Amino acid sequence: MVEAMRDPYAILGVRRNAGQDEIKAAWRSLAKAVHPDHNQDDPTAAERFAEAGKAYELLRDPKLRSRYDYARREAELRRMEAMKAKMRGNGQEEAPVDAETAEDAISQIFGADARARSARPSPRPAPNPSPKPAPKPTAAKEPERPAQAAEAKPEPAAETQPETVAKTETPLMQRAAAPAAELVAAIVRRIRGRAAKTAEKVPDLTVDLVVGIEDLINRQRLTVELPDGESLKVQIPPGAVDGQTIRLAEQGYRVTGMSRGDVVVTLRVDQNGAFRTRGLDLLTTMPIDLQGAVLGCEERIETPVGPVTVVVPPWSGSDKIIRLTGQGLPGTYGTHGDLLVELRLVLKDTPDEKVTDLMKSQRDGLYL
Repeated sequence: MVEAMRDPYAILGVRRNAGQDEIKAAWRSLAKAVHPDHNQDDPTAAERFAEAGKAYELLRDPKLRSRYDYARREAELRRMEAMKAKMRGNGQEEAPVDAETAEDAISQIFGADARARSARPSPRPAPNPSPKPAPKPTAAKEPERPAQAAEAKPEPAAETQPETVAKTETPLMQRAAAPAAELVAAIVRRIRGRAAKTAEKVPDLTVDLVVGIEDLINRQRLTVELPDGESLKVQIPPGAVDGQTIRLAEQGYRVTGMSRGDVVVTLRVDQNGAFRTRGLDLLTTMPIDLQGAVLGCEERIETPVGPVTVVVPPWSGSDKIIRLTGQGLPGTYGTHGDLLVELRLVLKDTPDEKVTDLMKSQRDGLYL
């Protein structure tokens, strides 16, 4: 039996409209504070850490979070309706709510038990609910009294109709009083049921690792620092790009009685140098003077993958991009990205009189 969990927002200490970054930061801070390794004198540390992990697993998944918010709103609305009906004197004494009531509510929202519910026997009475067929033979033997036989038929339907309504309204009234904690417990049971007979896993620990372009090319083995002060070695895989994640299995937090979590490392490429990345492509800016832009030129530049020659065609204006195929970052199976060179037209530090006279003649219509 799964114990009812408190409000996940209250556990992590975040607002109900908190974003994913705020929820992630709250989980990391709380996990570090209540981790059993840091609270060995507290016998409830493992329980509090597991509770925080469950709350984070629920709120980090947009679908599960949306379903929980919806179930909580529905429970509050039904509870308010039940209280209003009770104040008007039309409601009957509410039965105590058990875990199955919340489970039925979650099953209806998740839509998982639709087939099972449709297969259950209907609560309506059977076609022959009463074993009293006496009026029918009597009506057959005495045809002169059809009115009496006709009056005897509506009686069973009139008696069973209120009973049918009562059977359908009672579970609804019970579900209306289901508290938010019971709904959370039902969601947890739903999640755990998908991985039955397996140990519950501690939530993954996500960290960012800033790397350079040379680190990607050389596939360096780097060190990543974890929030709890520990450090791990991370091997850059072939074809790694900015934003790629690397999963280190069973390297995360340890909690007694639970399967150890993973560490998910996200690579963040430093884009502040002369070269930037876009996938496997390298991007850079190359300055050229007016003569090279008008007449064309060749420039040799150094790149993270080695020196390359850039051929500038004649009459190339500023912001023109020259693509050098296969001169980008190495990928997998021998593939390479491209080098994208963006031209920037620059003037000399000191004015050139010949260029100045040429521009004046072009402007004034004079020809030298």
